[in-house]
Parts: sequence; C-alpha cells; structure tokens
Amino acid sequence: MRTLLDIDGLTIGFGAGEPVVRDVSFTVGAGETVALVGESGSGKTLTCRSVLRILPEAAQLREGTISYAGKDGTVDLLTLSERKMRSIRGDRISMIFQEPMRSLSPLHRLGHQVAEVLRLHRSIGPTEAKRRVLEKFEKVGFVDPARAYASYPFEMSGGMRQRAMIAMAMIAQPEVMIADEPTTALDVTTQAQVLGLMRDLQAETGMAMILVTHDLGVVANMAQKVVVMNKGRVMERGTAEQVLGSPAHGYTEKLFAAAPKIPNVAEPPRISTNTGDDVILDLRDITKSFTMRAGGWRKPTVITACRDVNLKVLRGKTLAVVGESGSGKTTCARVALGAEKPDPGGEVLFHPSTDATPLPVHAMTNAQRLQFQRQAQMVFQDPYSSLSPRMRVMEALCEPMQIHQIGNPAERREKAAAMLEWVGLNPNMLQRYPHAFSGGQRQRLSIARALTLDPRLLICDEPTSALDVSVQDQILTLLEEIRDRADLSYLFISHDLAVVARIADEVAVMRAGVIVEQAPPAQLFHNPRHPYTKALIAAQPKPDISRPIDLALVARGAGSPTTWPEMFRFDGPDAPALRTLEPGHMVRCHA
Repeated sequence: MRTLLDIDGLTIGFGAGEPVVRDVSFTVGAGETVALVGESGSGKTLTCRSVLRILPEAAQLREGTISYAGKDGTVDLLTLSERKMRSIRGDRISMIFQEPMRSLSPLHRLGHQVAEVLRLHRSIGPTEAKRRVLEKFEKVGFVDPARAYASYPFEMSGGMRQRAMIAMAMIAQPEVMIADEPTTALDVTTQAQVLGLMRDLQAETGMAMILVTHDLGVVANMAQKVVVMNKGRVMERGTAEQVLGSPAHGYTEKLFAAAPKIPNVAEPPRISTNTGDDVILDLRDITKSFTMRAGGWRKPTVITACRDVNLKVLRGKTLAVVGESGSGKTTCARVALGAEKPDPGGEVLFHPSTDATPLPVHAMTNAQRLQFQRQAQMVFQDPYSSLSPRMRVMEALCEPMQIHQIGNPAERREKAAAMLEWVGLNPNMLQRYPHAFSGGQRQRLSIARALTLDPRLLICDEPTSALDVSVQDQILTLLEEIRDRADLSYLFISHDLAVVARIADEVAVMRAGVIVEQAPPAQLFHNPRHPYTKALIAAQPKPDISRPIDLALVARGAGSPTTWPEMFRFDGPDAPALRTLEPGHMVRCHA
C-alpha cells in the first residue's frame, strides 16, 4: 500500500508553555482510514489542522514533518510555500469541520458554497457545477437537493448543515480527506448512510482518510488503523482489530466503558401498572407549519414540521423524543416552551403541581407566563452559542435571577456558586469567560444556568450530541443525579437511541413530522415494530468489527414513508393512526 501521508514527531505548542501536542507519529496509506480517538482537548483536531496549515495564529509548530506523496511527488507540507499550499488545500487534501455553522458563510447559499470548490480547483462552469452539487446533495441524504441548494445555512438544521459540509469536502474527490467528527451532528440513520458513502468513495478513488471521532462504533465500521490520543500524546496505536479487540492501555479501556450502548432485551418487559395521571406537561394535537419564501414571483412553500403530536411528560420522569434531523423534534420542544405557536386546534397545558389548575402555555397572562418561565427551562444543543462570549460565568448564571427579581446580588452570587458545585465545577471559575472552558464544561454551565431558577421541568435539546463519550457519560450521570435530587421532569430530545435507553422512562420515535412508535425503552428494544425504529436500532454503530452496520436494513427504514411495508406506508399528510398494539406500546400503522 502506497503511503500518502506521513506525520512524524509532530509537536505543537503555544507561547512558552508545555506542548499541547507532543511527538505524534502515524502514516496513512492510499484507500486506508486511520481513526484518531480521544477525549475533547486531547490534540486530535490540532494534529489534523496542522496538515492543512490552518492552525491558530499563536500556535507554534516546534518539531516534526508532514510528508505528502501526491501526484507531483513527495513534499513537506510544513515547509511548502503558501501559493503551492493553496493548490493542495481543499482540492487534493480536504477537511470536514465539526462545527458547520462556523465554517459556512451565512451570506451565501449552500449550493453556491459547495460549487465554489469546483469552480476554483476544476474550472467547471456554473451549470455543470450545479449538476454535480445536486447529485452529491442527494448522496449525502438531502430529501430535496434543489431546496437545499437554494437555502442559506441558517435555514437548515445542524444535521442538514453538516451534510452540506460533507458534500463540500467530497465534491472534488480528494486524495486525502480529514473528517473531524463528521457525523457528530447527524442522526444515526443518516450517519450510517454517510459512512457507507465515504467507504464507497474510498473504493472508487483510493482516497485516504483521517477520521477524528469519539465514537468507537464508527471506528469499528470505518477504520483499518486506530491512534488513541490523550493530553497531546499517543497512548495506543495499532490495527482496528488489535485496539478494539484487545485494548492494551487503561485509557482505551476507559473510553470503551464510557460508550453508551443499546441494551439487549432478551425477555419481554413487565407492563407497568402506572396510570400516568400525574402529568406536568401535556401536548395535545400539536401541528406546526412554516411558510418558506420561494423567491421572485413564485408562490411561498408551506412546510409542516410536525403533525398531530400528542405527548405527556409525567412528573419526575423522562420522556425522550427520538428521530433524525428534520423530523420535528426541536419544533415540538419549542412549541412546548411557548417559543412557537401551534396551528389552530393544538394546545399545550402545564401543570405546576399535582392539584393545580393547568396553565395554557399559549394563552397565558403576563403573570402566568412569568411563573411558567421560572418552572420550565431549556438546555440547548450547542453550548458554544447558548452562552454569551461577552459575559463572565457569574453574569450568565445571575442573569435569570435578575430578570425574575430573585434575591439580592450577594444571594445571587451564592446561588451561582452553588449551581456550579451541583454540576461538578469549581466556584472559583465564576470570573472566567465561556471560551476558557471545554465543550463538556460549557454544557455543564448551560445546565447550571437552567437550574438557577429551581425549575420543575427541563427540556433538553440534544444536550450530549456534540460531546465525546466520556464527557457524554458524565453529563448523563449529572442529569440523572439532578433529576432524582430535585425531582425534575425531562423532555429529552435526541437522535441517539443508546443515550435514550439509559435515561428515558418513555420513548416517542418521530419521523417525517409524526410519531411512528411510542413505548417504554425496554418494550421498544425488545419488540420494535415500525421499520423506522428498526432502522434506528440497526444504524447504531457498535465497537465490534465483527458486527458492521446493516446498511440494507437502515435504508429500508430510513427511506421515504412511501417505500415502507404496506402496513406502515403513507404519503404526505395521509398518515395512518397511532394504534395500541399491546399495553403501553403504540405504533402508527393501518388496521
């Protein structure tokens, strides 16, 4: 196998401090995938960015070489002129970035940004470039490639933006592709399809890949070699069979232990006798439509994000809503909080206590809304954008209490310090700014901010999707402890059934804007009935190279509802009713 990329003794530092990446070495061959695995802050991304020379300005490349054996011979990328580097960057070596909202221009349409790669490096005209982009958009999972081509990044969900980033990196068919957490923001079915697409592209072109990931299941499905990093050093290196089959380093074993797993339910669960009368949040017949501009004189398009959704969150329990990007999960959460108004006929009722009169969330007085906002809070998916970069942690945590006129300044500071301790952070961090924290720490800060008002209900919108497995494990443990300690109720939004299996008391699976199956986790995993639920379970990558993802099963369930078996099939708004097939287990199907 011809070696395309050889990283030898790479050492990177900042200022006069100790190196943050120390003596990292590995090679990548043509058609080969090397996975860089480790926690947030272990130096994986810095190592990859050094290949393209897009490090922060203050970074120092202290030692090492990066040799690239391209079509024009072998060159050292660290000493190559910037002009020659520009001809390689984005063409021969491309990169998929982890945060698509920061990597995509908010001022340009997605299709134009992807087509720019072809115009710059292939001198292809606009008509042919658009044809190729639409073709690539279809391959990475866009249901309507033409609409995605004409959309701006802010009009798409996080998962949709990540698909556009993947299309941009793959459009020029590079020799080396660096994928920095390429599927973190994607639902598992799309992730499975994208991983299959990457493998197909490798088989066609002989492309080499450096895959940065914290998901050992993705590693098992994609990588031939694995490099495990921690605190800037290589802890373990070897073939996927060696590292995944028999990890030799304690840190690698720790990563395996932290990974969430879908349970193997061998026996049917005992049906609960709980009548579920103590409801804290009740969504009734929720439908939400949006009118999208079409441009020019064309008629605006009406998009129905969710349709006929009925959900009940029990007091002290966790209801999880699971589904792919664009299935309507977050829209339901925003309607539940009152941030979006449902279409006529739907209502949301909030029960402050067991015997209290329910509050209509979308028909409240000002006093009622103030009471509701104190008792219902949200933890957002992206901890980077949910905290103001201009506010210290102290100000961010005290702001909700100031708005609701709770306590004096001294009492607010004391409560902020107590909330930091609740989420496992040191109170002496109150004077820092958010940029001084890692992703996992920032998510803890977001949880602490939501808890300062002592709420009774937390709506968690993908709170662990952007975190590595060990930090994800810590956040889930934290949420479980807080739920039990404060008797909180959770509406938990996720695309990861392994996470849901751990934390949820009830699971509602959404697809194409409707709930297709609902049951307690054990019941759902023991006897999944809907083809989409089966696809979600099949698409969950397992850290075992002998158990690859069944892409055929995933494709059947994740395809259009018009392609499902006749019992479950529907077209547009003509979905069958949600029927009870067994006690506690509902499935959307024809009689």
